[in-house]
Amino acid sequence: MWKKKGLLIEPNPQVPWMSHYAGPTFVEVGASGKLVLYVTGRDALNRSRIGRVHAVIKEQEIVVERVDESPVFDIGGIGQFDESGVSYPWICDVGDRKFMYYVGWVAGGLARFQNFTGLAISEDGGETYHRYKKVPILDRTEDEPFGSGSCAVYPRDGKFEMLYTAFEPWGLRHGKLQPSYNIKYAYSDDGLDWHREGDAAINFKDETEYVIGKPMPLLEGGVHKLWYSYRGEAYRIGYAESLNGHNYLRKDEEAGIEVSESGWDSEMIEYAFVFRSGTDLFMIYNGNQFGKTGLGWAIQE
Repeated sequence: MWKKKGLLIEPNPQVPWMSHYAGPTFVEVGASGKLVLYVTGRDALNRSRIGRVHAVIKEQEIVVERVDESPVFDIGGIGQFDESGVSYPWICDVGDRKFMYYVGWVAGGLARFQNFTGLAISEDGGETYHRYKKVPILDRTEDEPFGSGSCAVYPRDGKFEMLYTAFEPWGLRHGKLQPSYNIKYAYSDDGLDWHREGDAAINFKDETEYVIGKPMPLLEGGVHKLWYSYRGEAYRIGYAESLNGHNYLRKDEEAGIEVSESGWDSEMIEYAFVFRSGTDLFMIYNGNQFGKTGLGWAIQE
């Protein structure tokens, strides 16, 4: 079970890049309990950027020390796939470089928005990032014509494997046009160029469920653990396990975290990032309205 510890970061009107939302986050764990949180923020125009929040763990408590005034990674140029925002960071150390996989999005159209997975690279230890390409690394294909989203990348057998969010056909649900997506696999020799075989990691439970995304894998004790966000009526955090890193078995009842009776995460919970510091396991997650109420945390009991 997870013990909720409350809000960690709230949107701050004094910080333009996260003045209105503090959303999906990646956490780098350093020495002596130091943490760097790569946070997806949104400004007054609903444009998303990735910025950094610096924190430290003190006696099992996460304490925020400072928030960078400027984002570490900004929106793309007009007409590009990330002109409306960059979000959902996932960072992977590759040699002496850092690869930041992210979601770029474009607002508008009948479907309201389009998402694509991109890549930025840092060659100075994460101080600055530059785009690997001006186009997505997971673009549309004949088999996946609707776009791609948040991902997790990890080394496997000397190569790279990715769990990514693959968009499926949009549909009318609850009286509104809604996206549908699931988590699938992609494979790469170098972390740059990827091929997809269409194999899904998780299956929908029934016809009421139409969203599974934001993968968060963690290998512990020979067990591949996977947290994710799923949606029927509203977002929840799901959980699955696998012994081989594929063929995940859903165990949502073992996720150990639910919405609260009231407050900032009483309607939905989603976008979990799970990490270990020492012997403690922590979770960073979002609540109501996808980050408009802020970013909270929990510790496993």
